[in-house]
Amino acid sequence: MKIVVNGHEKEFRQDSTLLDILKELSLEEKVMAAAVNMNIVKKDEWKSYVVKDGDKLELLDFVGGG
Repeated sequence: MKIVVNGHEKEFRQDSTLLDILKELSLEEKVMAAAVNMNIVKKDEWKSYVVKDGDKLELLDFVGGG
C-alpha cells in the first residue's frame, strides 16, 4: 500500500500498524507524536492502529534549542 509520510510517498505492506511503519523507518525511538490524516494517534495506540492505503502520516520529533 502507498502512504504519505511527512510529505513523501512511501510503500508499505498491507495491514501495517503505525508502530510497524515507525520500526521499518527506524524511527520508533525518535518520534514523539504521530498524526494520521491530521488526527493525533496516542503513543499507546501505535501498536494497534492499522494504517490504510492513501493515509497521510505526520511524524514529529521535538528538538530543543532556541
